[in-house]
Parts: sequence; C-alpha cells; structure tokens
Amino acid sequence: MKLQKLLTALLICLATTAVRSQEPADVESRLRQIDEAIAASPRYVAEREAKISLARHALGQASGKDRYDVSFRLYELYRPFVSDSAIYFLRQCIALAEQQGEQAEAVRCRSLLAIRCSNIGLYDEALNILDSIQPGSGLDKTVVGTYYEAYNNVYGELSYYTRLDDMRGHYQEEEQRYKQLMMENLAPTSESCLLRREQTAQGRGELEASMAVNDEWMKTVEPGSHPYALAALYRYIEYKLRKDTAQMMFWLTESVLADIRNAAMDQGSMWELANELMLSGDVDRASRYISYTSDCANRYGSRQRNWQIAPLLSHIANEYKTQSERRATQLWWTVALVSVLALLLLAALFFAHRRNKQLHSARNALKASNDGLAAANSQLATQKDALAALNAQLQTVNAQLQTVNAQLTESNRVKEAYIGRFMSLCAQYIDKIDNYRKMVNRKMKNKELEELFQLSKSTELKEKELEELYENFDTVFLHLFPNFVDGFNSLLQPEMRIHPKKENRLTTDIRIFALIRLGFEDSSKIAEFLHYSVNTIYNYRARIKNGALGNRELFEKQVKAL
Repeated sequence: MKLQKLLTALLICLATTAVRSQEPADVESRLRQIDEAIAASPRYVAEREAKISLARHALGQASGKDRYDVSFRLYELYRPFVSDSAIYFLRQCIALAEQQGEQAEAVRCRSLLAIRCSNIGLYDEALNILDSIQPGSGLDKTVVGTYYEAYNNVYGELSYYTRLDDMRGHYQEEEQRYKQLMMENLAPTSESCLLRREQTAQGRGELEASMAVNDEWMKTVEPGSHPYALAALYRYIEYKLRKDTAQMMFWLTESVLADIRNAAMDQGSMWELANELMLSGDVDRASRYISYTSDCANRYGSRQRNWQIAPLLSHIANEYKTQSERRATQLWWTVALVSVLALLLLAALFFAHRRNKQLHSARNALKASNDGLAAANSQLATQKDALAALNAQLQTVNAQLQTVNAQLTESNRVKEAYIGRFMSLCAQYIDKIDNYRKMVNRKMKNKELEELFQLSKSTELKEKELEELYENFDTVFLHLFPNFVDGFNSLLQPEMRIHPKKENRLTTDIRIFALIRLGFEDSSKIAEFLHYSVNTIYNYRARIKNGALGNRELFEKQVKAL
C-alpha cells in the first residue's frame, strides 16, 4: 500500500503543471466574446469597406447637393475608421458647400475638421482652422454650437497633454469658456452636451447626477452602435468610480465589443481593458488586446492613441521579462525535486530488494519444514489418523502460502515493471527539463522574448507529455496483463464491450479500470492521474458497471481478479 501511494505521488508529480487562476465565470465569458469578435474583425472591416465602396460609387454618379450629401456620408463612414480619409472628405464637403453658397455648412464642416485634427493630436492645425472661420450672424445655433465645441475640444486636449502648469491653467480657462458657449447653443440631449455634463458631474464627485446623465444618454443611442460604445465607456467609468467591479467590467467589455463589431479603429475602450487585465495579472490577454488596439491605432492614423498605448506596451514587456525569470527559477526547483524523487526511488528499490531476500529465505525454510514433515510421515505410518488431520492442516497452510506467494510474485512483477519504466521516465524528464532550461537561457540571453512568450503560453508541451505518460502506462500495463482487455469485455454485455482503436493502447474507460486493477480505487486519485474531474470518473465507472453481465456490485471485484 505504501508503494502504491509513492507511485501515485510520483506519477501525479510528473503529470501536473501549474494551473493559472481563472477570471470569474461571467467576466471570462465576456472576454471569450471579445476574443471571438477580434477573430471575426476582418469580416467587420470588410463590411465597412463594402459600405464605403458603395458610397464612393454613388459619389462618382452624384452632382450638386447630392454630391455634398454623399461626401458627408463618406466622412461619417471614415470618421472612426481612417482619420486621413475622414479629413479628406471633410475638406471636399467644405469646398462643395462654398461652391454651392452654403456658408452654414462650410462653417460646420470646418468646425468638424478642427475636431478631427485635435482628436489625432494636430492642435496647431485645429486652431488655425478655427481662427480662419468667420461665424458671422444668422447661423443656425447648432452650427455655432459645433464651432464652440471645436474650440472646447482642442483646448481640452491641450490642457490634458501639456506639461507646462501655467499654460494648463490658461487652456483650462479657455476650455470652460467655450464649453459654456457650446452648451448654450447645442441641444441638451446632443451627444456632445451629454458627454460634457457627465464629465462635469464626475469631476465634482456627484456620482448620482453623473449616472442620471448617462442613463439619459443611453436612451439616445442604439445598442451595439458606435455611439453606444462611447456611452458604454463612460458608464464603465461611472461604475469604476463606485468600485463596482462586476458592472465596471460588463460595461467596459460592452464598449469594446461595440467598437470591434463596428470596425472602429479609433478605440478608447480596448486599451483601457488591456490595462485592467494587466493590473489583474492576465498578462497574456492584455498583450493580445494591446497589440490589437495598437494595430487599429496605426491603421486609423492617430498619434494620440499611440502615445496612450506606448507606456502600457512597455509595462507588458517588463512583466514578461519578470515572468520569464520566475519560470527559470521554477525550472531549477523542478530539477531539484526530480533529483530528490530519484533518490527516494533508489531507496524504495533497496527496500524492495531486501524484502525479496526475506521472502526467499522464508520459502527455503518452508521447503525444509515440508521435507522434515514428509520424513516424519514415513516413520509414523502407525499414527495415520493423527497425521491425516495434520496433513489437512498443512495442505491448508500450503494453499494459503501459495496464494500469498502468487500475490507477492505478481506484486513484485508489477512493481519491477513500473519502477523500471518510471526510472526511465525520470531520466528522460530530467534531460527534457535541462534541454528546456538551456533553450530558455539561450533565448533570454538573445533577448528573444517574443518567441519565449509564444513558447511559454503554448499548451503543446503539456499535451505531448500527458500523451507520452498515458502511452507508457498502457504499454507497461498490457505487457503485464496482455489478456486484460479480452477478460474485461467478457464481463460486459455485448453492446457495452469496448475495443481500442489503436493496438497496445487503452481507451479512457478501460484505463480507469486498469488503474482499479492496480489497486487505485479512489475516484479522486484516478481523476488526478487522468486529468478529469471526480464527477467524470464517477460517471464512467457507473456507466460501465451498468453494462455488466452479472451483479454490478461485484463487477469491480471481478476486474481486480483478471
């Protein structure tokens, strides 16, 4: 029994790998949806490009006012997609509006152009465009409000990114002045006003008021649309300020999904999600997400987004370096552990050999005793009745000893086969670990961190080692019990019999009962070895026993006798 426990511990040690802590089920489900959306991203991009292609075709056939409308439609399609193209079609709209004498539309488009420039970091260009506008009188309040919004936007960006404290104060004053003018001219339910109302309430710490504004905002946007992504992002900020992690992550992932599905390349939520995942320790996902949003920012052409992403990319690289060093340390500890286990195995072999010598001595003593009893029987023929009784007792003892000897012989055979195979596996595993250490050391020395990262996140090594472990187990077991599969099937009803597809391999069902044949009756131990849940092992055992020919309660006992 002690040897069985030692063998179980050693097998589990070889088969076990580190298990990463999981996200809560609901967050993990949302992240899987994002992974699927990223995989489908080329399809979403193709859909937007198809709409753009149709609009460009329509532009080639349009004239007059229709040409302006189609150009503005192209601007709206490009606005979250490619900044340079959006700016190009806004400039086309400005030229068409001026040709058609639509002064109000020209002012509105110039204001929108200034907003585009400030959003991608072109602050001087934005101010020059606004300074060139002569709003005049008689313009629609919405056009005037958009003009003031453009000023508010550029000064807001300048106040946020400047490193000069005195200039920040000036920019903030201008930002507030133009925000007031904008709010006086735009509709309170417009996206621009709702956004700034919510920002103002958040800045004052009035969370109830800011949430009320966001509720009002959410009623004006269609779920899943690009405007919905921005409203959802600010709802995430609301819950983040309230420290409600579950709702916070839900709305952040809602914003991310809306951006991806609308093929928006100008993303504010994805890099925020990558940062949250980095803080929670999910470096792999954070790296994938920040790489995706970095590619989107490059396609969109926003240097501002690249400024925001760069620090996070650097932090991820440092985190990978730390993890690589930690894995190298773990490899050294694993080598030490395997060495200790090898010493323990040698000790077990020594004690097994000593026990075999004791059994051999006992057999010789028993044989000498039997020889003496035979001689005594020949001399005491006159005491036939007493000797008959004694012979019956001796026969019983001999039968018991033979049974014990047979069990010991089989046990020794199993132990010798498994211990021999296990020593071979230990030696192979030490070589594999050492080769892996050398490879990790070489890649770290060459600073091949990306290749090391791809290698470290792959589960191929674990799957290969598990397959080799099960193959070795099957080979040794069938060598020891070559008729086990046929005997096992003879205990089952014809429709329940199992025939392995590969020669010298066992199926999962047969492997479970092979372990039971070796004395592993505890489902939790079998589950640890086979990497299944305890419930799965219990269901396998119950299903097979239900297909037994005889009494299902005696089935496992019959298996042990095979």
